[in-house]
Amino acid sequence: MRIIVVGCGKVGRKIIEQLSNEGNDVTVIDLKSKVVADITNSVDVMGVVGNGTSHVVLEEAGIEETDLLIAVTQSDELNLLCCLIAKKAGNCNTIARVRNPMYSNEIGYIKEELGLAMTINPEEAAATEIARILRFPLANKIDSFAKGRVELLKFNVDDSLIISGSSLIDISKKFQSNVLVCAVERGDEVHIPNGSFTIEPGDVVTVVCPPKEAKNFFKKLGVPTHSVKNAILVGGGKLAYYLGKQLLSMGIKVKIFEKNVERCEELCELLPGAVIINADATDKEILSEEGLSDAEAFVSMTGIDEANVFLSLYAKRFSKAKLVTKINRMEENDIVNEFNLGSVISPKLITAEYILRYVRAMRNSIGSNVETLYRIIENKAEALEFHIREGAPVVGIPLEELKLKEDLIIACISHKGKIITPNGQTKISVGDSVVVVTTQKNLQDIKDILK
Repeated sequence: MRIIVVGCGKVGRKIIEQLSNEGNDVTVIDLKSKVVADITNSVDVMGVVGNGTSHVVLEEAGIEETDLLIAVTQSDELNLLCCLIAKKAGNCNTIARVRNPMYSNEIGYIKEELGLAMTINPEEAAATEIARILRFPLANKIDSFAKGRVELLKFNVDDSLIISGSSLIDISKKFQSNVLVCAVERGDEVHIPNGSFTIEPGDVVTVVCPPKEAKNFFKKLGVPTHSVKNAILVGGGKLAYYLGKQLLSMGIKVKIFEKNVERCEELCELLPGAVIINADATDKEILSEEGLSDAEAFVSMTGIDEANVFLSLYAKRFSKAKLVTKINRMEENDIVNEFNLGSVISPKLITAEYILRYVRAMRNSIGSNVETLYRIIENKAEALEFHIREGAPVVGIPLEELKLKEDLIIACISHKGKIITPNGQTKISVGDSVVVVTTQKNLQDIKDILK
């Protein structure tokens, strides 16, 4: 696909790198010549220095032959204008990053009137991810496939979990569940496990199953499966507003710490159901007085990564709360993960993933049959959903007879709306959706899973 990306900030760069790695023909536009030079020297893309709202600049970037334009500059208005002009000049699909809450109630109208294929609000998307996690506190991350009928859950194993020290065969026999362990992180290594693989304390396990099955499975493990009843949010920015709004609608009590008095007053008007506290949450006494020890969820989301890390470490020590830590600098995720801060959320990374998911769906309509893709372990493992078409080489053959590539597992099959946890005798049919988990890269078609 031919794609133009306007804006080479952190989100833009992440999108550009991934789109290029996946074989797309990418051209980038940015006002800063140094930024364009840096990205074109490190990634196989074309670069144009200029304003993405300029028809001349867009023509130089090849707008007339472009399939998709993605506008991710710092300005919502500039992004919308880029998309409007691109639509008129090249009649291509367009995606705009729109962050201002002022537009949130009107985004449907804006999208329709400007002919946008998609809009993405980083803070709202991150809030949705966090709310999903707080619905199921054991999980560090939850993704969905097959139109929500299948979920992928990631969780940490410690000594208290009764599956610790058990092989996957033993776990399957003991719990008689349709939950499939499809990936295990152990230190820096990622394993796509077989039946003899043994779960150890410290492992980070990813399972795939229907939502109800997950609840039953974790009940059998003796793990609480109810959503949290209350949450402390530190930092009163856009993310706090969107998250507070979603949690209140779920019946969860919300308490927000914010240092700025004027912002506190705004939040009181925007979120009348929440308790807004004008205080610095790094003050340990205030956190203690306001019920940290009784909190079931603690979300640190100030604008400073280091403050968020220290706040979560403090909350981890003095409470049993489900931790969520916001990190802006995406390149530090690997380091932060070593602190075991519960769920680490990056609005910028989520934005890039949402956009990349849409691009893959577009490619699906012109050749690839990847419907959904999640990076379940950054740069190490992926979960892909394939739609099975006529002539696919996997149709009608028992899975045990398929010669699958190494480090790859067929995690589940959606057949006529029914979710199947496959075994060796299971056969794939035309029209099925098949979820594959693998450390292999750049699978574009179901045939790519075969040797």
